[in-house]
Amino acid sequence: MGDIEKYRRNIQEIIRRYAAERPLPKNVEGQMIFDMERDHYQLVNVGWNNDSWIYGCILHIDLKNGKVWIQHNGTEVEIADELVKSGIPEKDIVIGFHSPYKRKFTRFAVG
Repeated sequence: MGDIEKYRRNIQEIIRRYAAERPLPKNVEGQMIFDMERDHYQLVNVGWNNDSWIYGCILHIDLKNGKVWIQHNGTEVEIADELVKSGIPEKDIVIGFHSPYKRKFTRFAVG
């Protein structure tokens, strides 16, 4: 188990950077949701694009039991690799959207 405060900072920085870099339609907002009390971190798109309502989770990362859990990655970026580059060891990253059976075949933590 690593430095949880460091993990929180790194997750928030990755979400901030990703939110700033990607273009959105004029009336669509990228909302960064940082629940540091319960350790849930999300990037959500919300708003209108012409006559279409846009709402969707782009990224969802949790901290639980000392590990970083990637619950959803709707980006083209390998967020796990970004977390490793930020200093979080592979052994502390779980690809939560993979079944527990499949996780053992990755270089990341099983759970």
